[in-house]
Amino acid sequence: MAAKRRAEMVEETRSKLIQAARQAFSDKGYAAASMDELTATAGLTRGALYHNFGDKKGLLQAVIDQMDAEILLQMREASAREATKWDGFIAEAITYIEMSLEPEVQRIMLLDGPAVLGDPSQWPNQTACLRTTTEAIEALIAEGTVRQVDAEAAARLVNGAALNAALWIAAADDPHAVLPRAIEAFRVLVSGLLAEKA
Repeated sequence: MAAKRRAEMVEETRSKLIQAARQAFSDKGYAAASMDELTATAGLTRGALYHNFGDKKGLLQAVIDQMDAEILLQMREASAREATKWDGFIAEAITYIEMSLEPEVQRIMLLDGPAVLGDPSQWPNQTACLRTTTEAIEALIAEGTVRQVDAEAAARLVNGAALNAALWIAAADDPHAVLPRAIEAFRVLVSGLLAEKA
């Protein structure tokens, strides 16, 4: 029982720190967010932050992981609303690109994240995303919707195109003007995967 309670307390501490950091990173940006202020907001100490995340960078990764899980859920919901696997596949990617309009996502995931954590294509969550995209392309090949192609190579290119579209939108002076251009070009690019109709 004591171990269960301890695990619950650890999870509660982590959750408080992630929420406080997410708010601080969103409002002020990573560089300007003070660890003393965000730990005080969470009602915790810097020691709790170091114990749970190692440092501020580790806390940023945890915030991004949480946001990424939320985006993944939105992508799956978008896919589930479509009638075909192909339309679901496209809907997932478009949902990912559209999330780049969210100010919190722009600042934390697409601007500060790469500046602090490096190339987003190398983040741990991208490995899982790549695997999922590869499996989706394999299923589309198996049903004859997508032409015979190296599924992993195609997945890397599709994910790279979606990520770069999101990064472009987030950094644009007018993200809303860039979004439809990015989506249209993305659709044209991925349509090259489609098998030719007999």
